[in-house]
Amino acid sequence: MSLTLIADQAPEPSPPALPAMIGKYRIKAKLGEGSTSEVFLAWDDFRGHDVAIKRVRPGLLANTRDAHFQQRFFAAEAALVGRLHHPNVVEILDAVPDVDAPYLVMELVEGVTLRRFCRPDKLLPIAQILEVGFKCAMALRYCYRQGLIHRDVKPANLLVKQDGDQITDVKLTDFGSAFNMTAEQTQIYRVGSLAYMSPEQLDGDVLDCRADMYSLGAVIYHLIAGRPPYDAQHQPAIVQQIFRSTPPSLSALREGVPAGLQQLVERCLAKDRQDRPASWYDFAQALSALSADAQVLRGPLQEVMDSERYTLLRALAFFCDFGDVELWEVVRRGRWQRHPCGHALFRKGEEGQAFYIIALGQVEVHRDGLSVATLGPGASVGEMAYLAPSPDLRLHTVDILVAQQATTLSFTPSTMALLSLPTRALFDKAFIGVLVRRLHAAHESLAHPRRIL
Repeated sequence: MSLTLIADQAPEPSPPALPAMIGKYRIKAKLGEGSTSEVFLAWDDFRGHDVAIKRVRPGLLANTRDAHFQQRFFAAEAALVGRLHHPNVVEILDAVPDVDAPYLVMELVEGVTLRRFCRPDKLLPIAQILEVGFKCAMALRYCYRQGLIHRDVKPANLLVKQDGDQITDVKLTDFGSAFNMTAEQTQIYRVGSLAYMSPEQLDGDVLDCRADMYSLGAVIYHLIAGRPPYDAQHQPAIVQQIFRSTPPSLSALREGVPAGLQQLVERCLAKDRQDRPASWYDFAQALSALSADAQVLRGPLQEVMDSERYTLLRALAFFCDFGDVELWEVVRRGRWQRHPCGHALFRKGEEGQAFYIIALGQVEVHRDGLSVATLGPGASVGEMAYLAPSPDLRLHTVDILVAQQATTLSFTPSTMALLSLPTRALFDKAFIGVLVRRLHAAHESLAHPRRIL
């Protein structure tokens, strides 16, 4: 009997064979697939590392309507090859308009999408949600300055890297729906994912950055509550809710949501875009302020969050010439520390191994037990560890003590060597400015000359 049952069972269809090559790229594995495309892990001989390839499903373009639709979306992303260079945006490396199955070659991000963390049993801590939101806002701000409105900001298009339970980075991807404000060709309207689309996007109205701001607000809402702002079984019902309803209060759906965060998300989801934050910078600053607020628990170590790091540095004159890309590199390469009052950054006679930039708080310069100067945010100390050509010049001649609880960013010569050349050039320019100001101060007070720290 058992043999008969086995014989009667239909064999399971075998998965389609993995292509050995797509163009010049050797295929290693399939990473995922959707209704219209599939994504592969591939090796790029020219670059010497793995890449991701997103290919339109072969045969899909045989249908004239599908072909027209897919070619528009492919063209939108193909136009961005080599244009987007931001640490929180997936880079598009190549686009090949193959007749049967066009494909894109993209930076490989080893991680998962934010969809995983939209389930009620997988919700992220509020502090991590704020970090994710801040980095997404900065990425979308960068894209908008490049003339792009993404139009499909949703959890599935946000890739995250993890270290254990911590999300360490997030990257915006999938520009197939992007509206290019600098393009001359006709572009498709009313595209996006319904649960995250703004009222003006559904209307087919002229858009600006506040359409993406609405979508990111909806994503943050989903990450906090475990459900999107509007939900129904049928699409027409969701459309009516987007135009006419108010989403449930976040505080009613999850405990511990700060009032400021709820108010910010409500502003982003406003029906009238005039009621939303005026710019991506305003939105990012509001998220950063919430992240730094003591109401948001950040774990036992009270670590310096990325959003706080970026915001602190952007406010300092030392980094005024740094662009977003260079500043994010500084944020990630430097060593961040919080120091209690009385802590010694340097002691007289020690050889300098690192230099510090004061991001928050104050330090005092002590010479022979006497306080001779107080330095605040933006000041650098110990830069001779990087600039001096000989060990003798790297010996500290003073004590540097924390006078007011301080947050510092430090670099050693070896970590400076890891920075890109443009970022190092900006550091050199900033240090020249510091030295010129100190020489001028010494000239103005010849009666009390000071040795450069």
